[in-house]
Amino acid sequence: MKKLFIASTSTVHGKGYLEYILPELSIFFKGITTILFIPYARPSGITYDEYTDIAKKGFEKINIQVEGIHEFKNAIDAVNNAKAIFVGGGNTFLLVKQLYDNKLISVIKNVVENGVPYFGTSAGSNITGLTMQTTNDMPIIFPPSFSTLGFLNFNINPHYLDPDPDSKHMGETRETRINEFHTINKIPVLGIREGSWLLVTGTKVVLKGKLNARLFEQNKSAKELPPDTDLSFLM
Repeated sequence: MKKLFIASTSTVHGKGYLEYILPELSIFFKGITTILFIPYARPSGITYDEYTDIAKKGFEKINIQVEGIHEFKNAIDAVNNAKAIFVGGGNTFLLVKQLYDNKLISVIKNVVENGVPYFGTSAGSNITGLTMQTTNDMPIIFPPSFSTLGFLNFNINPHYLDPDPDSKHMGETRETRINEFHTINKIPVLGIREGSWLLVTGTKVVLKGKLNARLFEQNKSAKELPPDTDLSFLM
């Protein structure tokens, strides 16, 4: 039975890395002492080592050791032997390209479906949906496919932003972009605001945090969903 913690972001304003969810992560990873970290998304272009060091410092506060997947000779074996997996944020196109290049998509799907806990932030959350097509990232590299892990029967839009009525920005809003996606695709999209996350146990999906999420479905008006909403109907 799969067990996932799908967060919009790793860091909220005024808090350190993972600080806002460390108490919840301590519960989620109860009994886990080591996590396999996948740093492929490389936020701001930092190296795998630099990114892994950030994750290590975050998790050491709850006495969990982090090991970067790049530190292993065989990435597939690393996933197959992992007690838990954390996929960090950054560029989703780069992340998905590296997962396909290292032949890890099916391997991660298999271990997580069989009970290995999965934690994702930002890009690492984006890939838990059916496709990565509702990412906010620039296509800096071309992955073999937009299909992702498919732990959810819908797509995620992390870092969901509401229009600012005082802004003079004339570009498209996040809602506009998702509506464009729905002119071609039927997949529901859940916009998760900063500081919110999904807890998944098997086919049960619950929205957590203090903020609403915004659900977009093709040919329907968007809906605001309050914290603790059971989203299992989307599965």
